[in-house]
Amino acid sequence: MTRLVHIGRQRDAARFTRGGIAARSRGRSGVRGVYAMATLPDYTLTHQWVRELRRWHPGVLVAVDLRIPDDTPVTVGRYGREPWERTAAEAAGLLREIADPRGYEIFIPRAITPAEVRGTRAVPQGIGWRYLPDAHGREPCTCMGCLQPGTPGVAGLRRRSPDFEPSPRKPELMAGLRAASSPEEIAYALRLLGGRSRGAAEELAYLVDHPDADVREALHFVLDNYRGRTARRLQEHLVARYEAEQA
Repeated sequence: MTRLVHIGRQRDAARFTRGGIAARSRGRSGVRGVYAMATLPDYTLTHQWVRELRRWHPGVLVAVDLRIPDDTPVTVGRYGREPWERTAAEAAGLLREIADPRGYEIFIPRAITPAEVRGTRAVPQGIGWRYLPDAHGREPCTCMGCLQPGTPGVAGLRRRSPDFEPSPRKPELMAGLRAASSPEEIAYALRLLGGRSRGAAEELAYLVDHPDADVREALHFVLDNYRGRTARRLQEHLVARYEAEQA
């Protein structure tokens, strides 16, 4: 059995141990699955993705220990590059041999079963790199993908950029969302909404049963920025529908 580590949200820890990990993420080929890292001798390298993932997932993150069969087909490679197809055992061995495995990841193109989850544990929230390995000392990129709203100093960095344009306000983003018609346009409008999401989650409830899976996935992540019972109920509904479709 190959030992891997998945980084997930603390609030989902009980669901991971009880029901496994759903195949929510997309690989380079578009196939859905789960991202993980090999268990390496170096603790920091094993958990290197924590600091970067905190930019995208609000709240506390935990390490989820996995054990999957050695012959499980996976892909392995550095983010942003074409990965290699390997078995789980080969991928873990490859990462142990690489001199600098920072930025590398393993993608399992399926869900993780409850039996493959060996437990969850706390992990330091500031461990690993942010933006990209060796980013310290480099001029930061000011695009929306690299500097999310709320990042310390982001407003000043963007204002100093020659390409600076004021971000649209929440009413403009909601108007754009309501005007979107195709699934692609709706999903894109939801991603733009991102950290701007304030107010009552009821304003997005009309999308909870949208027939397109990408729209529902984008909605699930946007709802992370809403507080209250309605937001939680909508997310639970989305998760229940996804699990029913996978059964």
